[in-house]
Amino acid sequence: MHTEKVIDYIVDWLKTYAVNARMEGFVVGISGGIDSAVTSALCAKTGIRTLCVEMPIHQAPNQVSRGREHIQFLKEKFANVSNTEVNLTSVFELFKSEVPQTTDDSFLDLSLANTRARLRMTTLYYFAGLHRYLVAGTGNKVEDFGVGFYTKYGDGGVDLSPIADLMKSEVYKLGEALGIPESIMKAAPTDGLFGDSRSDEDQLGASYDELEWAMKMMEEGKNSSDFSGREKVVFDIYKKLNRANQHKMLPIPICEIPKELR
Repeated sequence: MHTEKVIDYIVDWLKTYAVNARMEGFVVGISGGIDSAVTSALCAKTGIRTLCVEMPIHQAPNQVSRGREHIQFLKEKFANVSNTEVNLTSVFELFKSEVPQTTDDSFLDLSLANTRARLRMTTLYYFAGLHRYLVAGTGNKVEDFGVGFYTKYGDGGVDLSPIADLMKSEVYKLGEALGIPESIMKAAPTDGLFGDSRSDEDQLGASYDELEWAMKMMEEGKNSSDFSGREKVVFDIYKKLNRANQHKMLPIPICEIPKELR
């Protein structure tokens, strides 16, 4: 990959989109992870106003510190970058206290994790509405179009997706070229939605490198029977997640009324 040329291409794409949309800037949720770090750096390089928003909800201290380190890095390098923090912990706790209690907690943790992501989406669009900004998505290609590892109308609720055609490994290459802080480059990827130390790999059952491989194999028309051992395990994980999360990747289904019924 021609990393520097890819960076320039995305920056130009972002700038052109914002100008054509007659919007004043970008707003990016900062998590302390590589995807939001690269996305915010790309937005900053446009020279257009870029607002970095921290939205902790019972967040691990190391995630918070990485996010703040990155924001400081951007502000020292780009005059167009500003930041704010909205601690959503009390909002999240109030939400939990107001919804009906359930005796079946088999899906409770996942539902609450998705609620965190949707509270953050609402917050980003609050600032976007105030300032006429675009919400920049932070999903990469494996997450958005491979295994569907994001929350519908949470971190999937965005105006544009600058890194969604990049594999996770490619995002790291951009991160290195952009000078993203080492603490973020070396951190284990995590969505931070469960309030514990679980990583993305813990949740997915495979690393991003493995999932990238499986995505490529599936695009080449391979089947589970073509593999054995760990490769078969990873391919089956990818295929299962891809199938289960198609509802996130496909357009919302519309019930089209036949002409004869109108």
